[in-house]
Amino acid sequence: MQRRDVLKQLSALAALGAAGMPVWAQGGGFELVSPPQPTEVKGKVEVLEFFHYGCPHCKAFDPLLDMWVKKLPADVSFQRVPVTWGNPQLAGLAKLHLTLEATGDLSRLHGQAFEAVQTEKLPLHQEAAAQEWAVKKGVDAKRFADAYRSFNVGVRMKRIEELGRNYKIQGVPTLAVDGKYFTSGSIAGNHEAALKVADQLIARARTEQGRK
Repeated sequence: MQRRDVLKQLSALAALGAAGMPVWAQGGGFELVSPPQPTEVKGKVEVLEFFHYGCPHCKAFDPLLDMWVKKLPADVSFQRVPVTWGNPQLAGLAKLHLTLEATGDLSRLHGQAFEAVQTEKLPLHQEAAAQEWAVKKGVDAKRFADAYRSFNVGVRMKRIEELGRNYKIQGVPTLAVDGKYFTSGSIAGNHEAALKVADQLIARARTEQGRK
């Protein structure tokens, strides 16, 4: 498959997924996760962002999300979860994300990965291209290669695929709050509204946990 065709496919997947997300009939800018999912961090409110690097909506949302995350209170645990949807190209992009997380370079290069895939049209779903790009960005080549092929990243890949299936993610970007609630720009009306709804859901989850 040609590089341009891969990127077109990724963009099409994102557009179709976002368009297919239903608006909860009862309103409120959120939906219920059905069935509710267990969270991994006890004593905190867990927020997951489901996304992928080929999604233009995720790219547009990311700067707003990044500012929001920096202001989250200490009792909120935030994590980005790349989706794969059984697609090899998305799986490759997810593996890049997890590798950068393992090398400690994710916070520095996350935003640049969107640019590389969508603007520069680099095939970062491929190991060689991903490593070449990362090295140009200052990541040690051996460190990247070791992490990319590591047992830990393999385990994390299985876990994110499991999360995507369990949460029944149909479109991105989507925020999941405390294993119980979804919100997104599609559901809430726009990206800014989704973050405001997420704040409300965090407060609600905190109360449900018996904390103020």
